[in-house]
Amino acid sequence: MSDWPLGVFASIDAGLGVAWPVIRELGVPTIQLHAPHGGNRTREAAENFAAQLREQNIRCTAVFGGFEGESYADIPTVVRTVGLVPEATRAARLAEMLEISDFAKLLGVDCVALHLGFVPHDTSDPGYASIVDVTRQLCDHCESNGQFLHLETGQESADGLLTFIAAVDRANLKINFDPANMVLYGAGDPIEALRQLGPHVRSIHCKDGVASDQPGVTWGQEVPLGEGDVGMETYLKTLDEIGYTGPLTIEREIPEDPARQKAEIGAALELLQGLKAKLGKE
Repeated sequence: MSDWPLGVFASIDAGLGVAWPVIRELGVPTIQLHAPHGGNRTREAAENFAAQLREQNIRCTAVFGGFEGESYADIPTVVRTVGLVPEATRAARLAEMLEISDFAKLLGVDCVALHLGFVPHDTSDPGYASIVDVTRQLCDHCESNGQFLHLETGQESADGLLTFIAAVDRANLKINFDPANMVLYGAGDPIEALRQLGPHVRSIHCKDGVASDQPGVTWGQEVPLGEGDVGMETYLKTLDEIGYTGPLTIEREIPEDPARQKAEIGAALELLQGLKAKLGKE
């Protein structure tokens, strides 16, 4: 497969990704998969889905975990509900991520990913060490399955994420870089962050957004690819600078409007194809 194969964030039965029929219509060679509901993470389900992927000549490059009770309604709600950071749900969610890792192994996928949640900025915070510990536990399980664990960018600054990765100290801990999340959360300039995090970036999203007028306090707004503050040509040039050759995975989080979602992903595919050609990546 050539450098920068195009892809989409996809779903079988849950989540914000596009549905399987749309994947086939779009004709992309790669997907990242939102993990299906627990009852559909069986060996039989994995074998059936793997067969569909082979039939359509599509490669699944990552399986993303997500949890019941998570809400992205606003930044304070994200702090309370998302990922492995909230202490009340941590043990159950870790158990679910271990199961998702096992499901990904059945699919033959060497990457599991998630939004970890808001890691405290202060490494002396009483909760910091326990978040490091749970991440190590998940990394070690993924390692036993021959997998990497990717943390998606957004909540932390590049410096904060680098500090956390160093604290976890696991060779299979990597980054899924989403430039729009840096904008939406007010976590820093995405291009500079990509340069800082480059050695750890193993997968990426192509998503766009405009900043809030109160960065870090209120949400920015996700917009169609090429219409936001990221600067997609500069983004791809920087991916080239850091030596990234993996998939360009489009994520457009409007499942409530599937027709618009499909149309905007189609336009994003055209935009990326044009930029790839301009940068000599065809």
